[in-house]
Order: sequence, then C-alpha cells, then structure tokens
Amino acid sequence: MPAASLPPHRSTIGRFVPSLLLLLTVFGPISMDLYLPVLPALTIELDAATSVAQLTITACLIGLALGQLIAGPMSDRFGRRAPLLIGLIAYVVTSVMCALSPSVELLILARVVQGLAGGVGIVIAQAAGRDLYSGGALIRFYGRLTVLAGLAAIVGPLLGGMLATIADWRGLFLFLAAIGAGILTATLLGFRETLPKNRRTSGGFAEIRRDFRLLLADGVFVGAVLVTGFANAAVFAYLAGATYVLQGIYGLTPQQYALAFGLNSAGFMVFGFVSARASDRWSVRGTLMVGIAMCGLGAAGLLIAGLTTVPLLVVIISLLVLVSGVAVTTPPTTTLALAEYPQIAGTASSLLGLSRFAFGAVAAPLVGIAGAAAILPLGVVTLTAVVLAVIAYAILIARSTREADDAPVAPAVAELV
Repeated sequence: MPAASLPPHRSTIGRFVPSLLLLLTVFGPISMDLYLPVLPALTIELDAATSVAQLTITACLIGLALGQLIAGPMSDRFGRRAPLLIGLIAYVVTSVMCALSPSVELLILARVVQGLAGGVGIVIAQAAGRDLYSGGALIRFYGRLTVLAGLAAIVGPLLGGMLATIADWRGLFLFLAAIGAGILTATLLGFRETLPKNRRTSGGFAEIRRDFRLLLADGVFVGAVLVTGFANAAVFAYLAGATYVLQGIYGLTPQQYALAFGLNSAGFMVFGFVSARASDRWSVRGTLMVGIAMCGLGAAGLLIAGLTTVPLLVVIISLLVLVSGVAVTTPPTTTLALAEYPQIAGTASSLLGLSRFAFGAVAAPLVGIAGAAAILPLGVVTLTAVVLAVIAYAILIARSTREADDAPVAPAVAELV
C-alpha cells in the first residue's frame, strides 16, 4: 500500500498558491455554465437540431476528460507549473476560436480543444492540493473546491443571463477568453511549484502504465471513480437538459433560468461544505451514502415529472435535491480516490476527472433524443446514472475491508473550512 501522506511544504510555496488552486476549479463550471442561458438561441442561429447543439456541451466534456488524463501524469513527471501555463494559454486561444466559429460543426471541434485546455487547470488543482495537504486538511480542502465550484456555477449562468442582454453567444465565449487570460496572469505572477523534483516520477510511458495498473487494482479507488462518474453523469444531464425544460416547457426567460440555476448551484455550495465537515467528523462512506440517496430522490422526482404533468416548483426542487446530492458525494469520493496516492496524485486525479467528464459526455446528448419539449429522457438518464452509482458503491466500496477510512482524520475542522 502506498504511503498515505508526505511531509507538507506549504511554507516554501507561499500563501497565494492555495487560493489560486481554488480559482482553477472555475474552468469546469464556467466553461459549461456561462453560455447555457443562450444555448437555445445558439441552436437557432446556427440552424442546428437540439441534440446537435447539445453536442457543444458533450464536446467540452470530452475535452475536459481527456485533458485531465493527459495533464495528470505529465504533471507528476514535470511538475505542476509548466503544464498549467501551457493549458491556460491554450484555453485563451481556443475560447476565441469558439467565438469565431461559423458553424455548429466547427464550434463542436473548438469546444473539444477548449475542454482539453481547461482540463489541465482542474486536474492540477486537485493534484497540487494533494501535494500540500493530507488527513483532515485534505478533506476540508476538497470541500472548499466543491464550494467554489458551486459558486462558479452560480456566477456563470447569472453572468451569462446578464451578458445575454447585451451580447450574443459569441460575446460570451470572448468573455471566457478574458477569464482565462486573467487566471493566466495570476498564475504567471503568483504560482510556485508545489511538487519538488525529488517527489516527481522519473520514468516514461512504462511507469505511467504501472501507475494506472496500480490504481485500477484498488477496488476502493475504482469504486470512488465510478461513483463520482455516474453522479456527474446525472448532473451533466441536468446541465444539458434543464435549459430546454425550464425555458422551452415552463417558459422561463434566460434571466429567470439563470436565477433557477443559481438556486441549484447555491445548494451545491452549501451541501459541499456540509459534506466536507460530515466526512471529517462522522464518516467518509456514510456521507457518500447520503449523497447517493439524495441523488436518487431528485432523479425520481424528474422521472415523475416526465411521466405526468407537475408544477414548476416540483421540477426545481427535484433538480435542487439532485445537484445537492452530487455535491455531497464529491468530497468523500475525491478523498477516497486520492488520499492513499500522494506520490502519483496527478495520475489518480486524472482518472477521477476522466470519469466525471467522460460519463457526463455520454449522458448529456441522451436527454435531447426526444427533442427540446420532453422531460422524460432527463428523468430516465439521471435515475439510471444513480442506480449505476449505487451498484458501484455496493460492489466496490461497501465490501472493502480497508481500514483507516471511516475514522475521522483530524479533529480541527473549523480551522480551514
């Protein structure tokens, strides 16, 4: 079994770096959420079918997944800073390419590349966090990542709804380029390397393959990866389908949709915060079970909404419970996946990120199969994803006999969260 912790070296990298790591978590939600309020308008302008327009979401998810799979092992070998700078520069360039796309096909291609670049920031935020923290502090750090991701998810659609009043979808992609440029500037000025040379991997692809085999032989790791993947498949199905359901079926304006989306993201923040505290003080696995149950309850509500006519409030509450449940699962699954592998945190984080976005990429277009005026596919996809998460938990995590997991890792929760 790999060593569970390594000596911290935070004093050598400065106080700004942990804050910047938290900032890097915006790439996932901001890339996905900012333009969601104008997705129906984009569909019309580019003369695309609903399911084809939703492929712009899928394309970004595929890129985010593959970007992490590549950047994670590379950051274990070459350090965190150099891959991060390359990814940030590429993100700015490809965001401009998205804004200039003349057709939906070229936009889909540009979104893949944009996702590849954005995935670098996400995986390095998780891996560098493992460089700096262990034990209870690690759980609390991942809780803070979850909270900030929720905040970015609130700000993204709200900004998108506001910008939609003065700019079209192309202007929103230019705004993403500006965000990337701002983070690039902050990284150049303030990011210090978190992975010393003596802690980096030294081998080539053969060592990377050995690391992947080591991780995939660990049932708890694989279980955490699958659970987080299926949970995020449900939430990305929501991202792809909710804009059509709430605007197309229930008649919300882009601004009203942004407010409803903000409510769900607020739930994501609150329950991500609570989950980190519960995982640290109570039980990692117990908290994970609660999160899965919440996801199931929300997905069941969406399935009912697809089978019969229900008020708008029922749909909004179901979405809130589903998204909040995903937030509850995030700190425990991230901790289960990364806590035991500090020496290959980038590689471990890449598989975790791959599952989140690759599973989401599969789920997102499925909700548009029946067109923009159907809720049932959203309910079926989300509930199926939750059932698969339950199976993964039962087979790979609940049966594990690994010790030192459910016990509280550190008593001093309030000092960091």
